[in-house]
Amino acid sequence: MEVILKEDMASLGKIGEVVEVKDGYARNSLIPKGIALEVTPANLKVIEAQRKVKAQHEEEKKQKAKESADKLASISCTVAVATGEQDKLFGTVTNNDIAEALKGEGVVVDKKDIVLEEEIHKLGIYYFKVKLHPEVEQRVKLWVVKE
Repeated sequence: MEVILKEDMASLGKIGEVVEVKDGYARNSLIPKGIALEVTPANLKVIEAQRKVKAQHEEEKKQKAKESADKLASISCTVAVATGEQDKLFGTVTNNDIAEALKGEGVVVDKKDIVLEEEIHKLGIYYFKVKLHPEVEQRVKLWVVKE
């Protein structure tokens, strides 16, 4: 029996795909649990409409991410830290520190989206990436200075 998947399933496929499964599996498991729909012209139209709406939302998210990336491109953030002898930091500069510095610059970024290219143990200039969208990331300059 052919069914249209309403959810991603690792063993079968992704949302909106038409897959062939055994009749009993479709009737007793997939369709009652709301994981799949039987293939009919009406259901195909519904799934296609949902796919178009989802694609439009993804494109809007991508555009917002590009706008944020343009804003980040013009920013160089500064983190002031306490240092010891020979300008060695007490600890390291973390993603949270960088997120707070970006917030001070007027850009709100989740600390999980910040990717450090190297650990920061000394004063100086570093670069990090901000992943705004699976297809959009921006490289930003970071100044680590004494408090």
